[in-house]
Amino acid sequence: MKVVSKQTNSKMCLICGIENALGLKANFYNMEDGSVGSIFTFKPEHQSYPERVHGGMLSALLDELAGRALWVNNPELLGVTATLEVKFRKPVPYGVKLMGQGKITKHTGRLFNAEAKICNKNKEILAECVATYVIVPNEQITSNNNLVEDISILVEDNIKEIDL
Repeated sequence: MKVVSKQTNSKMCLICGIENALGLKANFYNMEDGSVGSIFTFKPEHQSYPERVHGGMLSALLDELAGRALWVNNPELLGVTATLEVKFRKPVPYGVKLMGQGKITKHTGRLFNAEAKICNKNKEILAECVATYVIVPNEQITSNNNLVEDISILVEDNIKEIDL
C-alpha cells in the first residue's frame, strides 16, 4: 500500500520518541486507504518473558496506532484514550520487523472510535485493539508551552510503501 505522507515523532514518547533511549522509536505513515501504518522492531528491553514482547508495550503501540488514525485527516487535533480493549492473538517476538495499522471506525464531534492491529511478515494478526478517544484542546493535555514543538519532529526517510 502506498504511503501518502509521514507523521511526526515526539521527543520522549515511549512509542515514537526519538530521544527516548528505551523507546520503540516507531515511525508512522498516512496510507492511501486513509489508515495509519507503521513498520517497527521491538528490542529485548521490551520483553516480558524471554523472547516475547511485554503486553504493556503491545498495548501502548496499539493505542498509538489507533490514536494516530486521527492525524491522517486531522493532524492539528489531539485525542486522549477513553477506552482500550486489547486482544493478544499470538506471542510477539522482539528483534524482527513487524507492521501495524490503525484506522478510524467512527468519528462524532469530540469522540472517535478506532481499531488497530500488529502483524508479522506473513500478515498474521498478533495483537489487535478497539479504542475510544476524546478530542481535547492542547492546553488540557499539558501545561507545557512547548507541546507542539515536542510532538512535531519530522524524521525524513524513504518509505514509499508498506505491505499491510
